[in-house]
Amino acid sequence: MILAANLVSEDAASTSSSLEEAFPDLSGNPEQTLTALGKFFNNIWEAFLRAIPSILLAIAILVVGIILTKICVKLMSKGLSKTKLDLTVVKFTTQVTKILLYVLLLTVVLSMVGIPATSIITVIGTAGVAIGLALQNSLSNVAGGFLLMITKPFKIGDYIISNGVEGTVSQISILHTRLDSVTNQAIFIPNGLAINAVVVNNSQNAERRVDVDFSISYKDDFELARQTITDIIKSHEKVDKQREIFVRMSEHGESAIIITSRCWCKNADYWQVHFDLIEQVRAAFIEKDIEIPFKQIDININALPDNKSE
Repeated sequence: MILAANLVSEDAASTSSSLEEAFPDLSGNPEQTLTALGKFFNNIWEAFLRAIPSILLAIAILVVGIILTKICVKLMSKGLSKTKLDLTVVKFTTQVTKILLYVLLLTVVLSMVGIPATSIITVIGTAGVAIGLALQNSLSNVAGGFLLMITKPFKIGDYIISNGVEGTVSQISILHTRLDSVTNQAIFIPNGLAINAVVVNNSQNAERRVDVDFSISYKDDFELARQTITDIIKSHEKVDKQREIFVRMSEHGESAIIITSRCWCKNADYWQVHFDLIEQVRAAFIEKDIEIPFKQIDININALPDNKSE
């Protein structure tokens, strides 16, 4: 008990000494110290009361600014969509404008609560440099997005092959390009890779050449097969008859003669013409008894002589 009392008395003494160090006049002039503390907290309260109108005004400006920003972005998107600009440029410009408007709104709101605009700009600049050093790859993607807008190797709606993937371009944002594959998978390519990689754009040109190879056996009549393929190509309604139709023997294969056919059609009709030619030529070959060979393996087994022991 005596030990506990001694500890309590020591704690009280240390607390008293700490208060005296913090407020030297507390023991000598307690009334003046309490008055000073009261003025201090009163000044804080008055400053808070004076700031309430600015805080409420800043909140109101923030809410109204967000609403106006959304309206401006929507009107801008509708207005640009009615121009002759590509959909890719319209969406990219809309995204950049939206970000800039939000940064401007944030600057105005912070200024309303008493933070100087110069300080805000300085902080934004410093933060931008720090973020830029930390996110160099992301900045390269942003630069790649702007370069995609300028060079236009592809646009929304084009079917492209790039970086080992392929699909229809559905979105070009600030950081990445989105492709929708034929199996409806979303593929995201960083803009930095998209601008530096080889891109095969299957949709940019108005027409495409359809190349299809057919095979016949060595015993069949080549001229008959060639004429059959030519007639089918010429009769197809979506084949461009003004351009050359090419049907020639291209290879002596291991088990077949390869006939290469080439014709032209509109880009949108490429796959229909491709599959139609394969199906129609096969049906015509069957009708005319032209064999479509396939690889076969002949195995000859020779009987070994019996080894009779003497």
